[in-house]
Amino acid sequence: MSAETVARIREILAARFEPHAIEVQDDSALHAGHAGAREGGGHYRLFIVSPAFEGCSRVLRQRMIYDALGDMMKKDIHALAIRALSAAEATKQAH
Repeated sequence: MSAETVARIREILAARFEPHAIEVQDDSALHAGHAGAREGGGHYRLFIVSPAFEGCSRVLRQRMIYDALGDMMKKDIHALAIRALSAAEATKQAH
């Protein structure tokens, strides 16, 4: 199920944000026994670079991602660590 969840997260975010880069990592095994894990929700780590984040605060970017994932945030995803950059920020960090 978690490989399917990772694929679905990637699919949804790719369609919504047309990212230059996207990485989704399943960290669920690190949280075995945690209340959210027992209820079926996984723990994931996201790195995404998209022009859609240009001029947006960190909090707004997170809200945009949570909104895009919709119901997945209520049942499939218990925790999501997000690192979201604009294309310009990613270019600056690469140098």
